[in-house]
Amino acid sequence: MTNSNKSVRLRALEPDDIDAIYHWENDPSVWTHSAAHQPFSRQTLQRFIDESSATDIYSSRQLRLMAVNSEGTAVGCADLFDFDPYHRRAGVGVLIDSRLRNNGYGKSMLRELGQFAATHLQLHLLYCDIADNNIASIRLFESEGFQRCGTRPGWLWCDNEWHAAHIYQKVLEPPTTI
Repeated sequence: MTNSNKSVRLRALEPDDIDAIYHWENDPSVWTHSAAHQPFSRQTLQRFIDESSATDIYSSRQLRLMAVNSEGTAVGCADLFDFDPYHRRAGVGVLIDSRLRNNGYGKSMLRELGQFAATHLQLHLLYCDIADNNIASIRLFESEGFQRCGTRPGWLWCDNEWHAAHIYQKVLEPPTTI
């Protein structure tokens, strides 16, 4: 049974997150739907965590946040990438721990990330590419108001065949002023 009331809080990466990130980044089932296609060493991931705490999104053009549940357990991570402050947009990606999927964490992550992007970064829109065979991600993003605005046929090599990449975007609600 799906529980859509799971809430998360997004926070900066911490050194203690290395075990969760190591597990997620080295799961070959995730590689099909991401830009990574090889395992990462603990040292490489530790360097990434250290560097992400030392730079901001304006210089690195990317931001990774951990999603933690009400008990403080890491349930996934959310990425902003290709950050463009001039055009006020960024790419978005979410990863939910495979043991915790279908519990509403993805919806909560996208909501929190959208609020953060609109309020703190003054972004106008978020976008993503989703493989046509990634039905769970398509349903997740569509349920949170992302609209398909294009398709790139034969764009992704997944499961030993070419797949289309559907382009999704969501125009963010501007933050309310008091």
